[in-house]
Formats: sequence, structure tokens, C-alpha cells
Amino acid sequence: MMKTTETVLADALRLDLKARAELASELLASLDGPADPGAASAWTEEIKRRVAALKSGSAEVEPWDDTKRRIERDILGR
Repeated sequence: MMKTTETVLADALRLDLKARAELASELLASLDGPADPGAASAWTEEIKRRVAALKSGSAEVEPWDDTKRRIERDILGR
């Protein structure tokens, strides 16, 4: 690490938990580039579509116990 980076990191680590979390969030967001201007409306439409599918009974759903077992098997290797 460069001296300046080390100094900034040392200063950041002296911040309280909330301030460090906010700083980390802002730093990570800065790596993403500009926000997609259509993302929020696209997510709104997707949520509406999914809610409508659930209400109409056309959505394929799975009980939580089955979902949990699948996650444990596929991701956690259990």
C-alpha cells in the first residue's frame, strides 16, 4: 500500500462502527460506476409482475423447508 493509502486506512479504522460502514458503502458504490437510470422502474415492474403471478396462482412456489434444504445442499454442500 502507498503511504497515503495507509494513512487514509488508519484514519478510517479510527471511525466508529456506523461511520466505517457508511464509508465502506460509499467506497464500494464508487466502484460500480454510474447508476442505471432505468433500474428502479425495471425492478418496480418486475415486482408487480411477480406479485400478480402470486395472486393469480400462476407462480411456481416452493415451501420454505424445501427451499432451505435446497440451499443447504447446493450452496453449503450439506
